[in-house]
Amino acid sequence: MTAELRHGTWWESKQGIDPEQLMQGRFSRLFDPHDAEPAVFETADLEKLAVAMTAEAEGDPTPEDQPDTEENTGIPAAYTYLGQFIDHDLTLDPTSHLRQVITDLDKLVDFRTPRFDLDSLYGRGPSEQPYLYDRDSIFLLLGRPLSGNPFDPDTHDLQRGPNGRALIGDPRNDENRIVAQLHATLIRFHNRMVELMPGEPFEAVRDQVRWHYQWVVLNDFLPTIINSSTINEVFPHLDAGCSLDERPPQFRIAALQAMAHPTGAMFMPVEFSVAAYRFGHSMIRPLYRINPTIERRPIFSGATDPSADLGGMRPIPDDWGIDWQSFLDLGGGDAEVVRRDGSDPTHRRPQLSYKIDTSLVNPLSNLPPVIARNPPSLPARNLLRGNDFRLPSGQTVARTLDLKPLDDENLHIGKAVVGDQSRRPITAISNGFAGNAPLWTYVLAEAHANSWAHAAAPVTDATPVRLGQVGGHLVAEVFAALLLADRTSFPNANAAFAPRPEVRQDGQFGLADLIKAALAAEPRTG
Repeated sequence: MTAELRHGTWWESKQGIDPEQLMQGRFSRLFDPHDAEPAVFETADLEKLAVAMTAEAEGDPTPEDQPDTEENTGIPAAYTYLGQFIDHDLTLDPTSHLRQVITDLDKLVDFRTPRFDLDSLYGRGPSEQPYLYDRDSIFLLLGRPLSGNPFDPDTHDLQRGPNGRALIGDPRNDENRIVAQLHATLIRFHNRMVELMPGEPFEAVRDQVRWHYQWVVLNDFLPTIINSSTINEVFPHLDAGCSLDERPPQFRIAALQAMAHPTGAMFMPVEFSVAAYRFGHSMIRPLYRINPTIERRPIFSGATDPSADLGGMRPIPDDWGIDWQSFLDLGGGDAEVVRRDGSDPTHRRPQLSYKIDTSLVNPLSNLPPVIARNPPSLPARNLLRGNDFRLPSGQTVARTLDLKPLDDENLHIGKAVVGDQSRRPITAISNGFAGNAPLWTYVLAEAHANSWAHAAAPVTDATPVRLGQVGGHLVAEVFAALLLADRTSFPNANAAFAPRPEVRQDGQFGLADLIKAALAAEPRTG
């Protein structure tokens, strides 16, 4: 086995097992194809659906001081990119290709460990990737300093090689300038933990960082993006206010229940990685404010100017130091900041994610070639890949979970905006989708339908949209199984774990607290 595959707690937990056996079957299906028949679609129908799921290009963007009807109340924009970071921590499939029908999953290898173990951050550790670390082999290194955020003078870019690419455990965390700076913030959080644990070995610090990260995933990220009834069904301890050990997770999916203990057979479910977890693509905004001193930039633009958009795989402009108060409420107030160019002042207000619905912003229809090509459309890639993997339809998965499938007329394609006349049932795209929606599309449409159907008050554009029953169970149960199957996770290695008092706020610890703790670290650069 090559050294490139020996990383993270997954490898550490598998010593003594035959390598050939070890590397097989790490992708698998949650549902037996005999019980959940694969859905097969015409390519032309999927291409039409991809076009329908792509929003028109915006003319004049919504001013920052006015409500945006596509924003998702209660889900700040930071969670979009935490979701992307988590995805890169769990799964990487560099060997399968679009238009290649996948029937034998045993031939696919997940080149990320299926653990919440931050192998994308730590790489293969200080002994095998020493360039990620300071000479003491404990602190992680950052790149050059960034300006533009007067509230965080220690913002830094990632380390980069001569070609401008980031030197990090997973190159995908450089796909855009937001997830790249989230990765840099996690580096700073690790370094803050080193400062709080003087004299402790690297392994002890790494465990603490991982457990704090897992705590955020379980107690903050999942309740933020999944409807409350589903998250409380899977994780009853959250509703009861007790420990995970006292009220363990509950499963509807038998394959995940079998996995959910330290001796379970680990795998990455393709229904999750290829479909359900791609819900975050709908949360991406077309424009973001990185900090209060520069104008908003599109997520992608196709322009060659490195300051034209937020596309990554290249150095971050010098004055693009991220202000996390623009992505999440850090308790920093709503301070007015005068811009250096003399233009109108701006306020440090958290941007919200876009709604989880069947409309993706237009820039995602033309991804930069460095990220994807043939086709460059993200909706088309998601739909075609689901077809290649022969996933069951959303309706089939609902029935398998003993849930009532949505009727076709409630599976809307378009924006979850009250009164939007362009929204239409999926069957208006093609009759091939009658009772047979692609799983990814179903998860997005269900979030919209469930959230509006169960709203506690009359539906408005401010009604939050979170994952519904099928999408929520797929995501929450996979997360639960991966946590419980990892003997190094905090539920197994340290059931009494609680975030350190130095990083908690009022006894709580979530993404905002992690970021605030990270910003307190002394910068370490190569």
